[in-house]
Parts: sequence; structure tokens; C-alpha cells
Amino acid sequence: MENKMNRRRFLETTSLLGGSLLFAPSFSIAGSLKSDVKPARLGGAKAHPKGFQSWPIYGRSEELALVNTLKTGKWGRLDGNTTATFETEYARMLGVKHSLGVSSGTAALYSMLGALNLGPGDEVIIPVYTFVATYNVVTLNYALPVFVDSDIETFQIDARKIEPAITSQTKVIMPVHIGGLPADLDTILNIGKKHNITIIEDACQAHLAEWRGKKVGSYGLGGAFSFQSSKNLNCAEGGAITSNNEEFIQRCYAFHNQGQGGARTSFAVGGEGTRGVNMRLTEFQSGLLLAQMSRLEEQARIRDKNASYLNKALSEIPGITPAKLYDGVTMGAYHLYMFRYDPSHFAGMSREKFLEALSEEGVPCSAGYGSMNKSEYVQKLAANKHYLKIYGEKAMKEWLERNECPQNDKLAEQGVWLLQYMLLGSREDMDQIVEAIRKIQKYAKQLNK
Repeated sequence: MENKMNRRRFLETTSLLGGSLLFAPSFSIAGSLKSDVKPARLGGAKAHPKGFQSWPIYGRSEELALVNTLKTGKWGRLDGNTTATFETEYARMLGVKHSLGVSSGTAALYSMLGALNLGPGDEVIIPVYTFVATYNVVTLNYALPVFVDSDIETFQIDARKIEPAITSQTKVIMPVHIGGLPADLDTILNIGKKHNITIIEDACQAHLAEWRGKKVGSYGLGGAFSFQSSKNLNCAEGGAITSNNEEFIQRCYAFHNQGQGGARTSFAVGGEGTRGVNMRLTEFQSGLLLAQMSRLEEQARIRDKNASYLNKALSEIPGITPAKLYDGVTMGAYHLYMFRYDPSHFAGMSREKFLEALSEEGVPCSAGYGSMNKSEYVQKLAANKHYLKIYGEKAMKEWLERNECPQNDKLAEQGVWLLQYMLLGSREDMDQIVEAIRKIQKYAKQLNK
């Protein structure tokens, strides 16, 4: 399938291969770095020999959170109050009225679509450059996911192409803040308002990211966040829904609690007797999250500062183009540091060889997402007997034809990812990332043999 690398597999691969595979100073730094040193692949020393910050980061506060919960004997949210406390604190941190802890970011998205009673015949507009969960939560409701092409400069959904994708069956527009960088919310919100279509933000990668001074996840009817182990805020597995709409969050609570309301919530009871499943967050996870939240804001500042430094430094290297930020972005979460690689500036070296050379310099990296619209997921859905029964063969064939995304095809060939924990390093770490790429470029002909 085309969508070869997801975030979990990236972590597993870099772990198994020891990190492989996958500030104010002047940025004219080529003269101060050791670009005369051969790349590690040609026998030179690694540009970054010491390794990056391990992840997750934890300490005494996490240990106490787990032990204290253990001793209470109240380990589930229906018995304890730690999850309700987390929800209150998380809502306060994001500047929203309500948050609801759930079992994963996928569960957050699924609960919101369930609360909207999405079903057969409905369409949901999503980006083509995204993790498969964005797609799965639509198909689990037997609705049609409609892909919109990428803005290759930003790696985000191209908001200018959303309106032509709208039909009379469009019920939701679900932008994803890829890599923790906000999508073009001004354009998306205006389209939603114009056509009376609900906006649900997939902010699973975007903890504390801001658009025009407000946290993402606060703009749509609801926002989804993930606390999976690679995320900037994590408890191994978990998620949250954010909303400023009380009636909507009550329906989400009911959906994630087998269709039932409940007394042990951080908001009013409601939504009994609807469809739903069990996607509750545990008291152990909530305790971990409360402890992790004490570090989140400072870590976000460090990532943003280091990413800004890399943006300027890497922009000086021909053939390396960091992901562009929209004008409305006032803070990037940088769950991923993303840039595009142009082999024509590296003696025609393939991206695969570039990634291998970069990893050997001690800089873990991956190619990121692929072309979801061409993946096995999509091909199998078009032939799914239930979808054929609901929509008909002609409609499913037309759906496949609508899903052409030429800009994303280019992005899927050019994208390179670095992960968030790398951005928690020192200025020296950032300089060594730059030095590694400069070395590879200087010796590209030899590396490409």
C-alpha cells in the first residue's frame, strides 16, 4: 500500500534500528560548521553522535500519580474523580468550556461523529495527507470520506479546494492540523459557515498549537486530541474531546459511555438512551496526564523556538524546504518537524538514500505519510459489499474518480519527518541536524553511487 509509514511504525522502526530510517544568532552558519568532514556513510564521524532526548519524559510526579490512584482502589472514571479533574484542567489550559477524556484520539473523533449521528449516505471532507484514523472513523459510520488535495507548501489540507468538494451530502468538514501546525482555519470556518456544515478539528497532533492567539480545538464544534505514546502530551493511549457547546459535549459523553449519561462527569448529565460504545479514560491515565501537563507548556516553547531556528537554517540549504506556516499561526505544536526534499539539489539522490544517509548521521527520520487516496484502504472500500449495497457500484466508481490529489502525490514523494522529542534538544543539537544535511549535500555524488 502507498501509506507505508505511520507514526507508531516510525517509532518502532527507529527504536529497533537504534534511531535509523526512517535562538538569535546569524543563520549563515556554513562557515562555522564542519562541512568538510565526510558523511558517516563514507567513513566520517556522525554529525550527531550523542542521541536525542528519550521519550516519554517522566519523574516522581508520574510515579506518585500511579501509586496514589492504585491505593484509592478507584481505577475507573465512574468510580473516581481524577478524570473529571483532568478534564477541568485540560479545558482551562486550552481555553475551552468543556473537555471529555476518552480512550484514544480515534475514539475522540469517533465519538464526535457518533454524537452528530453520522451515517450511510453522508459525506465527510478530510485531508488526503493524514493518519488512517481520520479515514477510519468516517467509514466506521458507513459514510463516505471525501479527500481534498494537500497544500504542498504547508503539508495541510488545501482549504481553497474544499468548496468544490462539497455536495448536498456533505455533513462535516474535518481538517487535520498535521504535524501540530494549524490548517487554514479562517478559510475553513468561512466555508463551513457559508454552507452550514459542521467543522470538527482533528487536533490529535496539535497540543497547544494556536491560531490567531487561540488554541486549536476551540474553533470547530469540537476538537479531538490524542495522548498516544508518541504525542507531545501522552499517557500511552488516550484522547480528549474539546468543545464550547455543552449540549454537544453531553452527547459525546453519552456516546463514549455506551449511550448513557452519568453522574461522575465534569459537566452536566445528558444523552441517555442513544447508541454508543465504551471508550472511557481510566483514572490511571488521567493521573499521568495531570503530571505530564506540568511540563507541556515549557516543552512547547522549546519546540517552537528550535523549530523556528531550523526553519531559518534549513531554508538556506538548496533543495530543503521547511513546511510553511500560514499567517494565522501564532504557535506551532511541532509534533512533527516536516520539510520537503528535492533530489535535484543532491546529485539526483533518491529520498530513500537521503533518509538512510541522514539516519547514519545520528538523525532519526522518515518519509511520513503517503497517498491515502491510492491506498489499499480506499481500493477495498470501493469494493466493500456493504458500501456497494448502500451507494451502488456507479457511485463508488465515481467516488474513486473524485479522489485524485496531484499535489499530494508530489508531497508523498518529497516529505521528510523529524519527531517532536528531537526539538527538545539544545542549540548544538539543532546545528548538528543542519550540519548532517549539509554534509550529505556536499558529498551527494559519492553517496549516490
